[in-house]
Amino acid sequence: MKKLFLILAASLISSVSLMAEDHVMAATRSAQRSQDSVPALLRLSLNEAQDFAVKQNRSLRNASLAVQEAYAQRWQTIASLLPSVDGSYSYSNYLGYSATLSMMGNDVKINMPNVGALGVTATVGINGQGIVGALLNNVAIKMKKISLEKSENELRSSVMSAYVSVLALQSITGLLDSSLVNIQGLEQMTQNAVNVGAAEQTSADQIRVRVNTLKNNINAQKRNVELATNSLKVLLNVPVETELVLTENMDEVLSPERVLELLSQDFAIENNLNYQLLQQQVELAKRNVHMAGWAYGPTVALAYNYQNQKYYGEGGMRMTPPNVVQVTVKMPLWSSGKRAAAVVEKKIALEEAKNTLSETSGNLEIQYRQLCFDLTNAYETYLNEKENIEVTQRVFNSSTEKFKWGAASNIELTNASNDLINAQSTYVQAMLTLINAQSELEEFLNK
Repeated sequence: MKKLFLILAASLISSVSLMAEDHVMAATRSAQRSQDSVPALLRLSLNEAQDFAVKQNRSLRNASLAVQEAYAQRWQTIASLLPSVDGSYSYSNYLGYSATLSMMGNDVKINMPNVGALGVTATVGINGQGIVGALLNNVAIKMKKISLEKSENELRSSVMSAYVSVLALQSITGLLDSSLVNIQGLEQMTQNAVNVGAAEQTSADQIRVRVNTLKNNINAQKRNVELATNSLKVLLNVPVETELVLTENMDEVLSPERVLELLSQDFAIENNLNYQLLQQQVELAKRNVHMAGWAYGPTVALAYNYQNQKYYGEGGMRMTPPNVVQVTVKMPLWSSGKRAAAVVEKKIALEEAKNTLSETSGNLEIQYRQLCFDLTNAYETYLNEKENIEVTQRVFNSSTEKFKWGAASNIELTNASNDLINAQSTYVQAMLTLINAQSELEEFLNK
């Protein structure tokens, strides 16, 4: 029997080890597949990029696992209130020993046979703290879910900002390229005029300086595009060598209708995730007060024990009853004020949580108004800059035509070129500011 027990124990340990090893290997292979599944070329719209980042992000995976962990902890608490059954088997060998009893002046030897005992014990214990503990786990689950949703929203907002930054820098580069083409054409035209004696070399040299300045700006913007793209790759959790192609442009991402829709909505504070977290913290503080109060409550335990003894040989006396039912009620009487101090402590923590919730409610209202103000201001700035770029483009085109026919000086042309480039850069920056303001308000409203 001893050998059989050792064999069974070894088999059980081996099985558990293999299961744990298989689980670790499966998780490793899953993570490896996640990395290997990233193609060399990724073509992503904004929504696709956000979904891809959520899928690839390891922090969100950990947050999701934390929710599952909270469910497991709740079940442990619930299970502690449910009946548990334990089985046991023991074998005793007295090696031929005989007990001697004196009865009426005579010594009587009683053989001590080998004995095997099979026992089954069922127990269940219920107290108020255990029940409140299960309710505490429910609050913890809600908080984990809210934190998971909050982290996902923050990641989506970050991806949107990074995606739009790449588009903005690409737009600036494209505008500078078009300006460079125009200036190079003027440079060639001016140089031809110098060659035939119709213009001075100084005019051509001034335009050439402008061309070189534009080339430097374009190269700097290209490096900025590469830097912004790498930042987006970090959020997407893809290798640096992965080629990213953004399938949307600024005009497609920018939605004035969406901006106006956001500004027309009423603020529902209960939809704000920070507010929801604080609400759950207040609920958690309430449960902790109940938990501390139930330290004064009784604990009721019910136990049933079955034991069957088998004697191998002659003799032996059955001294243990085969069936025993036991009910225990335990009531705390005196703890030198420890329990009372614990209740006071939890009540103070509850008041602190309520004060924080009340203060945060007012702050969230102010923050909402500020975000609406920022979005309104960004939208108005965008409309103004959109009109400005159209005006400066017309002025530049007019100056270019006048310069071709000698009706405008080199200085006028240079000033018009500078105004156009500045307007282009300001316009793209206004679009970027508008989209970031929209993203912040959407995250705040949990949209």
